[in-house]
Amino acid sequence: MTATATRVLVLNSGSSSLKYQLLDMTDATRLAVGLVERIGEETSRLSHTPLAAGGEKRETEGPIADHEAALKAVGAELTADGLGLDSPKLAAIGHRVVHGGLKFTEPTVIDEAVLKEIERLVPVAPLHNPANLTGIRTARALRPDLPQVAVFDTAFHTTMPEHAARYAIDVATADAHRIRRYGFHGTSHAYVSRKTAELLGKDPAEVNVIVLHLGNGASASAVAGGRCVDTSMGLTPLEGLVMGTRSGDIDPAVTFHLKRVAGMSEDEVDVLLNKKSGLIGLCGDNDMREIRRRIDEGDERAALAFDIYIHRLKKYIGAYSAVLGRVDAVAFTAGVGENAAPVREAAVAGLEEMGLAVDASLNAVRSGEPRLISPEYARVAVAVVPTDEELEIAQQTYALVSA
Repeated sequence: MTATATRVLVLNSGSSSLKYQLLDMTDATRLAVGLVERIGEETSRLSHTPLAAGGEKRETEGPIADHEAALKAVGAELTADGLGLDSPKLAAIGHRVVHGGLKFTEPTVIDEAVLKEIERLVPVAPLHNPANLTGIRTARALRPDLPQVAVFDTAFHTTMPEHAARYAIDVATADAHRIRRYGFHGTSHAYVSRKTAELLGKDPAEVNVIVLHLGNGASASAVAGGRCVDTSMGLTPLEGLVMGTRSGDIDPAVTFHLKRVAGMSEDEVDVLLNKKSGLIGLCGDNDMREIRRRIDEGDERAALAFDIYIHRLKKYIGAYSAVLGRVDAVAFTAGVGENAAPVREAAVAGLEEMGLAVDASLNAVRSGEPRLISPEYARVAVAVVPTDEELEIAQQTYALVSA
């Protein structure tokens, strides 16, 4: 890598989408951001914003057959802004990979052996790892000379002790089929826990934080001194908090009951719990803004869905307070966590004896900056910390290739 190669392209490949950001790591400046949607459909769409030049958002529609065509289209947009994929300033491409199992505990330069291991993990991440692999192979084909780095959602959680990561099932069966708690949203939890420590003016090694990543997918983590010691998602992203369309924690026997009594197939139960449950299953909406609007209009189903959502949040705050022993901060992040003041207020209401409180005026402020929303007297800080998974991926990628 040359001294002038300071840019990192971050790719997040979905089954029919490709999100990307180009950053200059000399000062973590975003040069361009964009999204390709509906890949493989007749009306694919590419949205591209050249931030470096102060340019306006450009959108194009038309068929984009596959991820190779999508990445080439992205390359053309970047080239038009003088930021092409062939630029000598491009140091590496960082890829978000959802599942790294136990093998990948840190960012990893991708080679054939790494690709095979990611592929081996497809059975435990069937919706995500195949798409991640497609993005990696496409980028490697276009720039085989460039370091490609995988940053894993699960990596931050590999520090969990065995007593937190193990399920209480037969050990031989669990080991044979790699059944354990892996956790997800790890890049977000890593970034937010570190930023929370900075907000408190402390070293991450000195701070215990409960991170609540609340988006359409939602997860909690207990972070002790910068290391994850427990997290709510498990073998898959289904376990844990109530989410937009996922049930979160549920008695496993519900699945047997639905098969025996309702005659549902495994696939139907899978769809029910992952796509037709959570907030959308409870009230028909998975947008917290719409749910709050309905509550204000007296909608009882929306109110019950909100109460169930908050109840589960409180249970995890309490549980992780016990796991950590001492809590210095609770940090809210992601779409709901950053923007839904009523969720933050309700989640800590009644927990004053645990040292938690929210200042109503501070909580009402909307800002893109990390901030405290707890009163000065509160024993435990309550923070809102906007997550930045792309920056975390870029920083980990650049640190690895420039070492």
